[in-house]
Amino acid sequence: MTVLHVDSAAADEQRRTRLFAGDLFVYSPTPHSIELAEFARVMAERAFAPHFPPDAQHHLTGPAYVSVLAGLKPRFINHPRCKELVRGILADLGADLDRTYFDVPRLRTMTSEYLNAGLTLQFTPHRDTWFSAPLAQVNFWLPVYEVEQANVMAFHQRYFATAVRNSSAGYDYADWVRRGRVAAVRQVTVETRRQPRLEQQIDREPELRVLTPPGGLLVFSGAQLHSTVPNTSGRTRFSIDFRAVHLTDLTTGAGAPNVDAACRGSSLGDFLRAADLAPLPRELVRAYEATGPGAPVSVPAPARPAPPGPRPRPSDGRS
Repeated sequence: MTVLHVDSAAADEQRRTRLFAGDLFVYSPTPHSIELAEFARVMAERAFAPHFPPDAQHHLTGPAYVSVLAGLKPRFINHPRCKELVRGILADLGADLDRTYFDVPRLRTMTSEYLNAGLTLQFTPHRDTWFSAPLAQVNFWLPVYEVEQANVMAFHQRYFATAVRNSSAGYDYADWVRRGRVAAVRQVTVETRRQPRLEQQIDREPELRVLTPPGGLLVFSGAQLHSTVPNTSGRTRFSIDFRAVHLTDLTTGAGAPNVDAACRGSSLGDFLRAADLAPLPRELVRAYEATGPGAPVSVPAPARPAPPGPRPRPSDGRS
């Protein structure tokens, strides 16, 4: 059974426990999520001027559209204000900033019956754990402009604890960083990069679609099977997502069940401590890199994190 919690007063530890059991949490816009959505709108409207970003797909050729995104997305990802606002969102939701680590926020663009590759890729049903995300990962998603049921995500909640055949065994995170991510900008009309995919038919119904206002937050486990809804709205969906992990969960092996992820490596080297942007202890990251999504049998005691520093990240096509 999946429970949808709306504006829950649950503490962060209780929320994570319920997320790892398959529940979803929805929050009204917070002061910092409102500001993050507005910050994205300003950047997008400057980049696509004179066109309104959700409608720009009707005015630009495919290569021209991707060219705009190739400049816009890295600027958003690498802007220090984005990290500050993510820290604020985590604080708004009661997270312990000294023990919570997050990956940089990404600006997503899902066009309507136009482009579906690289920087505009619309994902079929998948779990983030197929892409070397840890089982303790929590995902945060918020729309930048108004959304509707024809351009959001769908959760296939009956499969949260049920394995499905997939190609995650062929995915290695380190190889993706070296080759796949940097190739996103070259994927304009056809997606040629090898990524984990579903390899069987699933029952799409019942599925759950969640609508929030701009800045409204949807929080879910990285182990949820979810997909990009085929966008038939006539407008591009702009959204922001970021991921977070709690140090206690990583060191105790807490997290969602691993029912079918067989990938290699770990994305944990990308995560920054919310309090000061310090990376996770390297020995902890190495332990997870050796096991993939599952927690290592023996987790090293965390050492003092290295001093924070700039960690620029190029944009990719993940949704």
